[in-house]
Amino acid sequence: MKKGIALLLQLVVICTLAAQKPLYLDTRQPVAVRVKDFIQRLTLEEKAGQMMYNSPAIPRLNIPEYNWWNEALHGVGRSGVATVFPQAIGLAATFDDSLALAEASVISTEARAMYNEAVAKGYHTKYGGLTFWTPNINIFRDPRWGRGQETYGEDPFLTAKMGVAFVKGLQGNNDHYLKVAACAKHYAVHSGPEKLRHVFNAQATPRDLWETYLPAFHALVDAKVEAVMCAYNRTNDEPCCGNSFLLQDVLRKQWQFKGHVVSDCWALVDFYEGHKVVNNAAEAAALALQRGVNLNCGSVYNDGLVKAVQQGLVTEKQVDSALAILLQTRFKLGLFDPKGSTPYDALGAKDINTTTNRVLARTVAQKSIVLLKNNGALPLRNDLKKYFITGPNAATLDALMGNYYGVNSNYSTFIEGLAAQIQPGCQLQYRPGILPDRANINPIDWTSGEAKNCDATIVVLGITGLMEGEEGESIASPSYGDRLDYNIPENQVNFLRNLKQNNDKPVIAVITGGSPMNLAEVHKLADAVLLVWYPGEEGGNATADIIFGKISPSGKLPVTFPQSLDQLPPYEDYHMKGRTYRYMNAMPLYPFGYGLSYTSFTYDKLQAPATIKKGQSLQVTVEVKNTGKINADEVVQLYVTPETGDKDAPLYSLKGFKRVHLKAGETRKITFSLTARELSFANEQGDIVENAGQYKIAVGGALPGKRSEELGAAKAQEVVVQVQ
Repeated sequence: MKKGIALLLQLVVICTLAAQKPLYLDTRQPVAVRVKDFIQRLTLEEKAGQMMYNSPAIPRLNIPEYNWWNEALHGVGRSGVATVFPQAIGLAATFDDSLALAEASVISTEARAMYNEAVAKGYHTKYGGLTFWTPNINIFRDPRWGRGQETYGEDPFLTAKMGVAFVKGLQGNNDHYLKVAACAKHYAVHSGPEKLRHVFNAQATPRDLWETYLPAFHALVDAKVEAVMCAYNRTNDEPCCGNSFLLQDVLRKQWQFKGHVVSDCWALVDFYEGHKVVNNAAEAAALALQRGVNLNCGSVYNDGLVKAVQQGLVTEKQVDSALAILLQTRFKLGLFDPKGSTPYDALGAKDINTTTNRVLARTVAQKSIVLLKNNGALPLRNDLKKYFITGPNAATLDALMGNYYGVNSNYSTFIEGLAAQIQPGCQLQYRPGILPDRANINPIDWTSGEAKNCDATIVVLGITGLMEGEEGESIASPSYGDRLDYNIPENQVNFLRNLKQNNDKPVIAVITGGSPMNLAEVHKLADAVLLVWYPGEEGGNATADIIFGKISPSGKLPVTFPQSLDQLPPYEDYHMKGRTYRYMNAMPLYPFGYGLSYTSFTYDKLQAPATIKKGQSLQVTVEVKNTGKINADEVVQLYVTPETGDKDAPLYSLKGFKRVHLKAGETRKITFSLTARELSFANEQGDIVENAGQYKIAVGGALPGKRSEELGAAKAQEVVVQVQ
């Protein structure tokens, strides 16, 4: 009888518990409570599994599998049909953080919509989730790095501004739910060589760390980026994913980062196979966990974390603490909540690849295009008798996409974009003319003769993601995606020579690519040179808009084009001396911030206080006038040079930029407000300090200096401010 009563009571308790909603599923509970309840229900093996990028399902808790690995560098990547924007370096060339915000907002909308559609079908695949390993905010310190195209260029201020805007657009502004989760990568001091990244030790001085390599990461952490990805390489002797200084002292303690840290993919394997700082997976798992890695893209945590606990290298309590930080992201995304809980659950197929999104992709591409030379050939009329389009990149999709790209059902190649805008009755001829990177086998040349018979020739040259990119992606690169030869392929230059020889008709060179390259001969030969980067799905249309004068070009270079690699330190040297516009004394081919327009601008009446006290903000005003006959955008740039006697201080530092639209003849007063932080620079110890002394403020449409003026940029205005 007693046994029967006891059994009955036990059944009552079980039924009562079953009727109660578990705390981890109760949306009324704080996230911390829900996370704790969920973790205590897991075995050690299940905990390790949930710290893997390909987290398995837990059927007994009704938790589906989740894959953390997703990409959205310039549109939702490697997934379904999505809007494909210009590559990140092209977005940087717009110098427009509001445009970056708009683009990222579209990307996150499409990402949510695609996720909702996939889950409705029961799909939980890699590249199908809501945690995006974007943006790449490494500094493009050397043009040889094949992945520099993924960045916002060589300047930490521009990188921070564009990166913060992108993160805000991705993550949204809801108080309770993330739209998607963004990730700042690759932390830190990571920009090649690609071939050595699994064994390389990047050595950076304290000054270079705090002046160049870390500011953008700090800015994104302050903007509450949800994740940070630690890099493959070592930085100052410690692997980045096991780096006590970077992950603990700086990221967690100094910056108070609250999100999760994810390893670059298989970076923990590099602990014992590449860097050889541990002996096996269990030791690698223990080191990464102790340093603060919450999520493992790779294989180490899957088995190594359990072994590390069993061997006493770490405790299960440490695992719980790391997992708790990681799980917060999934709860903030609403992945444990019933459908309809988040404001993004109603997004679907109607929100993907829309006409409005395509218009934005075209706008970004238009504003990213940089006019490097124009002898009057542009803009072209669209009613000439005969046009000729040629070059190896005129009709290829590879020249539109760059790396980490998405797919779309309707691309506009250069030939298609140009063909769409010439008037009926005009002739248009096309031949590729040459192979992308090697001499033609057939010596017969019909192309250069055709160019002489046309009123204008547009030749599309340059490089593609097959020649530059990540170590395993650039299948035409002999150096694992890096470009150790700074020149564009010699056969392309020879081709341009033949096109222009004895030809007095305009030849317009359209250059594709994501990094600086030697365009000296191209600049000399062509009547006009347009750098279009990897312009995305609307690249052809946007390029035609520029060529035929629908809009004026307004892009500016976010990276310096040196004359040759001889002007730079060795690739493996991470010291900033001699690198980028901030520390390079040599005369560049094209300076940072440079880009021409179809109109002209003048700068006048630059005003700033003659004296301020340390810690005070500084207001600077300047008048900008469109002195031409065409309405156009101008990117107004402000640079600061400390003249305090510190020989290692930056020569110039971008500290403000504003994109403005000016009608022909219009003058506008532009105001910049500089904080004390923007007048502060790192000393040898890495401390950010504002020193007393003189600071030169320069405002113009490009980097101040002789080379910018030689190339046709407006002369910058300068003023000196004394800080007391």
